Amino acid sequence: MKRIIVAVCTYNRAARLPGLIRELRRQSCPIPFEILVVDNNCKDNTQSVLKGLADESGAPLRFVKEKRQGIVHARNTAIDESAGSPYMAFIDDDESPMEGWLRAAVDALDRESADCAGGDIRVSIPEDICPGWLDKELLGFLGEVRHSEGSFWITDRSTPVWSGNIAYRTSVFRDGLRFDERYNRCGEGVGGGEDFVMFNTLLERGARIRYRADMAIEHLVEGWKLRRKYFLKLHYTAGKKAGEWEAGEYGRAFFGVPPFMIAQALRQWGRTLGMFLKGRPGVLRQAMNGTYALGMIEGRFRRRRGNQN
Repeated sequence: MKRIIVAVCTYNRAARLPGLIRELRRQSCPIPFEILVVDNNCKDNTQSVLKGLADESGAPLRFVKEKRQGIVHARNTAIDESAGSPYMAFIDDDESPMEGWLRAAVDALDRESADCAGGDIRVSIPEDICPGWLDKELLGFLGEVRHSEGSFWITDRSTPVWSGNIAYRTSVFRDGLRFDERYNRCGEGVGGGEDFVMFNTLLERGARIRYRADMAIEHLVEGWKLRRKYFLKLHYTAGKKAGEWEAGEYGRAFFGVPPFMIAQALRQWGRTLGMFLKGRPGVLRQAMNGTYALGMIEGRFRRRRGNQN
């Protein structure tokens, strides 16, 4: 029998779970669905909240505990737990599905024969905590995705879909494909990248990836992310992982760092300083480029140390 597992990976957000689970149970779906919650070693009252929600009417709720800390471990556990179902979907514990979300996901996987489907992620920020410097260009770094008002097949990296709002045929995981543990993010840590690595891997494998604007969710952004240092740290972490795991080997290097990376970092920070002194807009975005370049340098150091060990 066809069915879909809706997986929620959660960490210390017990207060948000009742609303999310009830919203999921209100979703219309052409096939049966089950809700799976992966408790990623929560320290709050998540377990007792889930026990109460499991007794409520609606789609069945099952929950498991993953004691290895980090979103990658939680997502991979969800994949393992969904192996008996032909389809699965991810939604995060700080998100809410909009009307028609699950129906659109099943339609993409079942009728359109997609291997993977993703849709809109609409960032929601309470007006009383939204900073004046936060412009639309930065919303993508808070997870916003709005590629189109319609549907289309994704064939390159220019229109990615993220794992906070994504659905899969579980057959894509039968050969052992999982989220890359090198890109793990723990608790309220910053950065990750495991979803972009998975997206790129599926593209390279020729998977059929569908974008559905009607597969939409709302993403609530918490106040601690609405600081400039969050965006800078996010890019530093991304650069560090790229330098350690993605950049190639270079013949000439100082402690593993090729000279062009040092020159690149100096140029980025020179531009940042110039824009700041002239009072030009876009200083934060330029500084994010600078922190990414510095992260690349640290990543190269870490790669060299790893190769020596």
